Amino acid sequence: MESTSRHQRARFYYGWVIVGLSLISIAFWYGVRNGFSVFFVALTDHFQWSRAEAAGAYSIAMLSYTVMAPVIGTLVDRIGPRKIILPGIILTGLGLLLCTQTQTLIQFYLFFGVIVGMGVTCLSIAPFTVILAHWFERKRGTANGFAGMGVGIGVLILVPLAQYLISFWGWRSAYLILGLLTLTVPLTLNGLFLRHRPQDIGLLPDGDLPAEDPEGSAHLKEKDMTLYDPSPTHTQEDGALKEIIKTSRFWYVILFPCLGVSGIYIILVHHVRYLVDLGVDKLWAASLFAFIGALSACFKPIWGWFSDRVGREIAYTLGVASFCSGIVFLILFQSVPSKALLYLFAVFFGVGWGVTTPLIMSIAGDIYKGKKFGLIYGMVEGAIGIGGALGAWLAGYIFDQTQNYFWAFVLVILLNLVSALLVWLAAPPRSQRPRTLPI
Repeated sequence: MESTSRHQRARFYYGWVIVGLSLISIAFWYGVRNGFSVFFVALTDHFQWSRAEAAGAYSIAMLSYTVMAPVIGTLVDRIGPRKIILPGIILTGLGLLLCTQTQTLIQFYLFFGVIVGMGVTCLSIAPFTVILAHWFERKRGTANGFAGMGVGIGVLILVPLAQYLISFWGWRSAYLILGLLTLTVPLTLNGLFLRHRPQDIGLLPDGDLPAEDPEGSAHLKEKDMTLYDPSPTHTQEDGALKEIIKTSRFWYVILFPCLGVSGIYIILVHHVRYLVDLGVDKLWAASLFAFIGALSACFKPIWGWFSDRVGREIAYTLGVASFCSGIVFLILFQSVPSKALLYLFAVFFGVGWGVTTPLIMSIAGDIYKGKKFGLIYGMVEGAIGIGGALGAWLAGYIFDQTQNYFWAFVLVILLNLVSALLVWLAAPPRSQRPRTLPI
């Protein structure tokens, strides 16, 4: 009991500062990248590009993310996060400033797709999941949930801000202001507060203090065990990467977020354009997107907390069920143009979307935490990039061929149902799972 109490002496744990910093950084990552949905409307109107052509820039950004995420995930632990994240923020801001000079589709592909796509990866979940894995073990789902709120907050703040700027000052001015904000807020905060590991400031994960006796440092209270024990019994941190890749579980962990997020990006990129086509006011549509982001942000820590207690698979499946219900309401709006359906879409989609970030982060961390986690999680995010790129482009292609988003939205539902099945297949055998935390 004496050694256990020593692990609980830290009144304030700096890891929660890292969570807050992760939240803000992820908000800029997601807000900058998915603010594309409102720029998509402005750019297709201004340049008369086709849906597939314009969405191609987003697809290139996602492919850039695919290439960069494994590299960044690996380098964060090898050379430290500051040497990766700070230059990435500068590159992101530069890319946004260059977007103000866009005159051709190729220029936009280069400025947004390549430069912003590469730079903003350094603000993404990829590096911060690796960092947070050092700071939290027992409360990993909860910490990831709060950090993942940045996804919703980025949509809540930056997307309507971009639409407001576009509506009153034009899309070039909007890109200018977003670039300056990026070079001001996340660059300053990460420069001042970012730390790599709790050991750097004399702490252990979850805020435990080093025990004063040799035996005390090796024991934690049994009730503080997480859903998946990060010990080698329940992780594959010591296996060779080539052996890990040969396992079916690795591919389940890779594919479930790839498929699920592919469907999500179909909605994020195209639903504002879909609503505007059906007569919805542009600013109202952007505000609805902001509401979805806010609701998603609120539910991310709830899903993370819930998954720590009932299991990742149950939590993820319930989130997918809510998400798919929202898509059904969005499809029905084309036949029954009632705003009540849009509110139902926003609520169910927002709640369901909230499950993705904390569960993707936590499931990968549960199974693969260790020396190779940065590379493996980077590969997970790389697969997400491929899924997002294909989804964004494919929905535009389907519309160009059919002049309708119906089949694209049906595809979203199918992809997410398969994603939920893969989460169950990826789960460790029941006999190997430690007890869950009490509700």
